[in-house]
Amino acid sequence: MAKAKKAAKKAAPKKAAAKPKAAKKSARKPNAAFMKEMTIGTALVPVVGSKPLPRTQVVKKMWDYIKKNGLQDKKNRRMINADGNLKSVFGGKSQVSMFDMAKLINKHLS
Repeated sequence: MAKAKKAAKKAAPKKAAAKPKAAKKSARKPNAAFMKEMTIGTALVPVVGSKPLPRTQVVKKMWDYIKKNGLQDKKNRRMINADGNLKSVFGGKSQVSMFDMAKLINKHLS
């Protein structure tokens, strides 16, 4: 009989703790510095175009160009192989890490 009472107690559902209401979330706003349109340098014009673009769009267009032309290294996917247009952007280097690419692109934006 004692076992039956213990089993009945365990089977009883527990009340869920009341969750405090969170403050109303506002929509996330992008950082204004990333959205500022930058002037494209002459070395970047063949790759991304001459129209002023935000930094984020320049990087996106660079990746579109790299993937379209198959410039990502086959063995080490972190490395980008430069073609004629990218060699001038990368400062004459024939291969650049994807992490260094943003730093090299910044030199051609103003």
